[in-house]
Amino acid sequence: MKYVIIILTGLTLLVASACQGIEDIIPSNEGDQMKGFLSSDIERELAPDVGPSRLQSLASDNTAFALAFYDLIRSEEGNLVYSPFSLSLALSMTLAGAETTTRDAMLDALQFSLEEGEIHPTLNALMLAIEASQAIDEGSEGGSFELSIANSIWGQQGFNFKQAFLDRIALNYGAGIYTVNFAASPELARVAINDWVEDETQEKIKDLIPPDTITQLTRLVLANAIYFKGSWFHPFDQGLTQPGPFTTLGGDEIRVDMMKLFDEHLLYLQEGELQVISLPYLSRDFVMTLIVPDHGSFTTVEDRLTVELLETLMNKMVSERINLEMPKFDFETTINANDALKTLEMAEAFDPDLSDFKGMADVEDLHISDVLQKATITVDEEGTEAAAATAVIVGIKSAPIGEPISLVIDRPFLFFIQHQPTGTILFMGRVVQP
Repeated sequence: MKYVIIILTGLTLLVASACQGIEDIIPSNEGDQMKGFLSSDIERELAPDVGPSRLQSLASDNTAFALAFYDLIRSEEGNLVYSPFSLSLALSMTLAGAETTTRDAMLDALQFSLEEGEIHPTLNALMLAIEASQAIDEGSEGGSFELSIANSIWGQQGFNFKQAFLDRIALNYGAGIYTVNFAASPELARVAINDWVEDETQEKIKDLIPPDTITQLTRLVLANAIYFKGSWFHPFDQGLTQPGPFTTLGGDEIRVDMMKLFDEHLLYLQEGELQVISLPYLSRDFVMTLIVPDHGSFTTVEDRLTVELLETLMNKMVSERINLEMPKFDFETTINANDALKTLEMAEAFDPDLSDFKGMADVEDLHISDVLQKATITVDEEGTEAAAATAVIVGIKSAPIGEPISLVIDRPFLFFIQHQPTGTILFMGRVVQP
């Protein structure tokens, strides 16, 4: 499940995989905390006029952002998982209210090559395309596949949000604004949103918004959520899983639970100092692709990771008979994205004296104070469950016949969960110590 929260101490953004009745989130007996709902008369466009070339262009831009952002956070030690799509969606909804040089800086940081007016309808088309790709292939036995994307916004009661902003969010993201009283009860709002996130992520993401993050100056929370839980098309036999060696990035050999899959046709490539393999889910529009460098080559391959390299590797993969051994893994990552986004030339959006979010409301000093993401991933014999929560906090100042190929993943590797028809990366990261 993936959640994005953008808080603008003036503004917070939250994404939920399913819509829950607002009365279940903040009961009516909580006094003035919940006051109503602001919405546009415009409904979400369910058939946006977006051609395939524009869709592919946006997906490629999202990949460029994903890899550029990864390059700036990979210096952190250990395993890493994050959701670039969650981050892109959260920041794009914030972009809908940015103007002048702040808008231009955000366009550059997000690597967008489309005109700003094209981005929101194309993102809408991309979300719709991903949501539509959930059919389970015939012939599959057991297992399940779940994916949902939804958007919601929480805004300060009495705050004068511009109608053009409401219209743009409604048309392209299907969201209105639930009005709450951050000014009077910021802690109540924080707890309520955290409870909602925990419920919608099936308790995978807890305490997303830390104490004192939502304050009396918070004005808006935009929420975007993706929930992903997919069974493998070729599940691993649990009875074959047993401890095996894994060499960490530091060269230490540890024992981990290794899953085994025998003689299955999988997309595979061996090129130079790395091997690549794709594992399809029951909805075969979605795959987990693993890039496995040779022993001692992980950092070299990580240094070379670009959009061009990734596309080249994907395009050269062919179906082969594979015997596969790989580790189970289950971990969580928390990221503060501030420095990375500033390095990507988005510093102006963090500066209360320079930022311009007057597309949302006529307030001079709305600015981003923090961008946080918490993500989890679990990979086992049955499939994958992934969850991510992003908080952008904005405040106001005050194969041929033959023997199967054997691939034993006993060393650090990169992973990508992708929507194949568009190439969109939903989650990515690395495993250096399962």
